[in-house]
Amino acid sequence: MCIVGHTCWLWCVTVRPILDHPSPLLSDPLMSVDGAEDLATMDTLPLGDTEMHIFVGNLAFTTTEQDLCQLLAPYGTVDTIRIMTDRDTGRSRGFGCVEMPDRHADQDAMAGLHGTPRAGRTLTVNAARPRAPRPLRW
Repeated sequence: MCIVGHTCWLWCVTVRPILDHPSPLLSDPLMSVDGAEDLATMDTLPLGDTEMHIFVGNLAFTTTEQDLCQLLAPYGTVDTIRIMTDRDTGRSRGFGCVEMPDRHADQDAMAGLHGTPRAGRTLTVNAARPRAPRPLRW
């Protein structure tokens, strides 16, 4: 059974004295306008290891998110799966992106699945790179 989880965030509220010098979390110094002695700041911290995005390419066009989840489940927990589709036809474009919360599990998944045959195709599985900015087309 494969369960797709959600990213958990820990909300951390810290009360600290007003600083008259730059804060490591902010680019501007913190100053009190009304003479308050303390300032509360809120930071978000991800729980566990930092998530990694995995690119899975050369998928059969019939591959579903559930199929991909079952393929990756032996390696660890899967947070999200997105199979990219054509915006006009809704048909799979043959690649997707997977997020796993455990860095060791995603490294194992990439090593174990890259180059393996699936539905008559050889899978490409590696760390996803951010999409490069594209120029405006107008």
